[in-house]
Amino acid sequence: MTDRIVAAKNTIDDSLPTPLYHQIYVLIREKIFSGSYANGTLIPTENELEKMFNVSRITVKRALDELAAEGLVTRQRGRGTTITFDNPVSSSPTNMDGLLEDLATIAKETKVTVLEFDYVKAPPQATDALKLPASSIVQKAIRVRLKNETPFSFVITYVPEEIGRSFSYDELENEPILALIERSGKTISRARQTITATLADGTTGPALSVNIGSPLLKVSRIVYDDEDKPVEYITIYYRPDHYQLSLELSRVKGEKSNFWSAEQK
Repeated sequence: MTDRIVAAKNTIDDSLPTPLYHQIYVLIREKIFSGSYANGTLIPTENELEKMFNVSRITVKRALDELAAEGLVTRQRGRGTTITFDNPVSSSPTNMDGLLEDLATIAKETKVTVLEFDYVKAPPQATDALKLPASSIVQKAIRVRLKNETPFSFVITYVPEEIGRSFSYDELENEPILALIERSGKTISRARQTITATLADGTTGPALSVNIGSPLLKVSRIVYDDEDKPVEYITIYYRPDHYQLSLELSRVKGEKSNFWSAEQK
């Protein structure tokens, strides 16, 4: 049986500056991301959506074309529109062991294309993160990870030159960078990261095969060795339809506590 969108006509608003086709696209996309529409599900026909939202066939078609362009659905004449969204890779990096295990899992499920590999003068954000002099040279690498041939993440890394010189372009394409850093003689002890939302720009959009302005998950991380020296500064842009973060939470002990803490594994 075809799954149907539970939505009234007032779920879109023609008084808003956002085009109607994009409002419909967002509503259906959220159904897909939330799991209301499972992989392989047939969504309502163009005619049904046209009546549901009281819009033209052209508006509905453009919304479905946007979903197809992101790889969320497949459209076939005579068969309708089918959800092709796959469950995203999960992450729960509450400590370094968990982070390393998570990265190992991602490495197994994805493959890497190295777009840039060079030694450059460190930009200000890298010198600050790695605690380097302003004139320092760092290894800069830009990679795209793909899952099932679909771009999954856009990754920019900076490591101090002496560490970067210990591995090659080919090795970076085939092994996780943390493993290569540890092979250089460093022992990873901790990391500090910031997670924010951002929008795809002229670089990340094409690299991740999404439209400019599409939402992305941005993770900035500084990795430290057992001497508490920064050994890597990494920024990762994830497609939210292919990646999610999850944490185990536990209630803070204490009478009538209303607070949660991340569960350490």
